[in-house]
This record gives sequence, structure tokens and C-alpha cells, in this order.
Amino acid sequence: MRLMVSGGGTGGHIYPALALIERLKQVEPDTEVLYVGAARGLETKIVPKAGLKLETMRVQGFRRSLSLENFKTVYLFLKAVSQAKKLIKDFRPDVVLGTGGYVSGAVLYAAAKMGIPTVIHEQNSVVGVTNKFLARYVDEVAIAFEAAKGQFGKASVTMTGNPRAQQVVQRTNSTYSWKKDGLKDGVATMMIFGGSQGAPKINQAVVEAIPTFNQQPYQVIFATGQNRYNDVMELLKGQSIGENVKVVPYINDMPDKLPHVDVLVSRAGATTIAEVTALGIPTILIPSPYVTANHQVKNAEALVKKGAALMILEDQLDGRSLISQANHLMNDTVARQKMADNAKQVGHPDASDQLIAVLKKAISDHYK
Repeated sequence: MRLMVSGGGTGGHIYPALALIERLKQVEPDTEVLYVGAARGLETKIVPKAGLKLETMRVQGFRRSLSLENFKTVYLFLKAVSQAKKLIKDFRPDVVLGTGGYVSGAVLYAAAKMGIPTVIHEQNSVVGVTNKFLARYVDEVAIAFEAAKGQFGKASVTMTGNPRAQQVVQRTNSTYSWKKDGLKDGVATMMIFGGSQGAPKINQAVVEAIPTFNQQPYQVIFATGQNRYNDVMELLKGQSIGENVKVVPYINDMPDKLPHVDVLVSRAGATTIAEVTALGIPTILIPSPYVTANHQVKNAEALVKKGAALMILEDQLDGRSLISQANHLMNDTVARQKMADNAKQVGHPDASDQLIAVLKKAISDHYK
């Protein structure tokens, strides 16, 4: 298969695409891929490291208020469409997949206008502006949350899940030892992290909770975020940190560690949710309030309704609320197991295979 992929701006658009590509190359080793991203997006760093060819173009989003910048946005979009048509003509893809971000709007629009089979993948429960725009042009839509289905109008929509789910299941390392992190094996373990950059409100709540965590029978590994580690350690100065608590800047080897986590405390990004539901990890979700259309709250609510997670809204988060929810799960193995089972029922451990099937359906149906 000759696959053109476009998605960028955030890891949530990039990592599902890379997971899909990884799986496609496993089942079809002769697959050729061209990734098209934004000139200033994270994809410029992430995609080349994955060994993929990357083409970039300049794009930007519309301002919600009246602004002259919107004229520039239209100009850049039209220019990107023209660039995309040239890339499509040169690469000759069998199908074009968009995973979100402004750049995918130009690429998928160009492909649809050129008569190339097109598919979009929506990772969140609230559909992004770009994917809403594209829905009227593409052949197929794939989703990761049932709540997204009704937001695509009359488009052909298939529930596939998020490809990161299958990737994390395939990479499960059953032999990982917590001793590498200075903790103990065989002890219930809670992991807390607010993303690679960390989250100040989560960090503050954990700092307040550490004196109580020190006294618990379970252990905690807490990632502050690379740039916030020194700030957190300054707050903890003069405060004892128990042997059962480890404070680190960043959690390396996440795919190896996750299967050995008994409870996860994290944001409610689509990639995280895909991973924890595929593995069946009880989770306390703290949605970021700083994302478009408040979609992390919607993502979290979808799991809470299924009994697959707990949620603490950021404006209700402090040391006390965190301890309350953590102790509820960490000190109750029955509650943890029930939530783990519910999470697995929501998960999609074959998400990449399902999305590959949608890509092939788009190709076959397009040329009927």
C-alpha cells in the first residue's frame, strides 16, 4: 500500500498515525509512506526519528474573533492545497489518511478533489474543527469514542479505537522490575504524571499529598515534567519523602512500565485513554481545562460513565481530593479489579487492524 498520512500540531495527532504505520508495515512490509506535516509542528521532530519521510507546509488556524490574520489563514490554506496536490501527484498514494490538525485539512481536501480515496481518524469524543470540515469530502471516518459518531452528519463512520491501543498492547513487557526506579516489586503501585511538560495544579496537589502518601502501604512514582522538577523539589525542601515515593522529572520506557501500574493519575488526552483502556488500568483522570472545546472533560466522562475511571476536575483538585480518590482505589483491590475489567471492555486492542480495514474499504469502495 502507498499511504500518505497527514496530522500534526500535537502528539495526539502524530502518535496514532505512527502506531498505524508501524502495524501496517508489519502486515504489509512493502508499504510506502509519506508523512505531510506542519512546518512548525511537533512532527518535525517526531516523524523523522521514526524513520519516515516528511514533507512540511505552512498553515495556521482561524482566529475566533474578526482579525486580518484570517485572510492570511485562507491564503496559507490555498497555498497548502496547491502544495499538497503536487505531493499527491508525485507520490501517487492509494489512500490518504488524516489524523487531525490544520495541515491535514489542506492535504485531505486536495486528495478528495483529485479523486484519491480519503479517510480521517478522530481521536477525541469532541470532533475537531478540521475533521468537521473534512467530513463532507472524505470517503470514510474512523473514531475512537462513540460520542463522536453523531457529530459527523451523514458521513460513513466506523468505530476503530485509537491505534496507540494496539501498539501499547504489542509492546507489553511482562518482565519489568520496579527496582530500576528504586521501588519494590510486588507492591501496589500508583503512577502520577501530567504529561511531558507536567501540570502545575497536579504537581501542587501531589506536593500536598506526599506526607500522606509516605504512610500508605502502596508506592507512588510521580513525574513532575522535565521543566518543573526543580520547582517541585524546592517546594518539597525540608519535607521528608518516604521510600515508597519516587519523584522524577519524566517517566522513561512508559510502554514497559504501564502494564505494571495498578492505578494511573493523569490528564485525559486521547492517547492516554487509548493506552489505559487497552491495558485495563484503573485511572483517576484530571482533564486539562486548557484544550479546545473542553474535549478532555468529555473524554473522561465517557470512561466515568462506563465505570472505567474516576475524574477530578482541576478546580476541585488539591491534596485532599487526590488522597481521597487514590486511597479509594489503592486500598481496595476489588474496586481496582472492577474498574480494570470495565476499562478493558471500553478498550480497542486491535485498533490499528480496524483502521487498516477502513483504509482498504475506502480504496475498494472508491473505485467501485
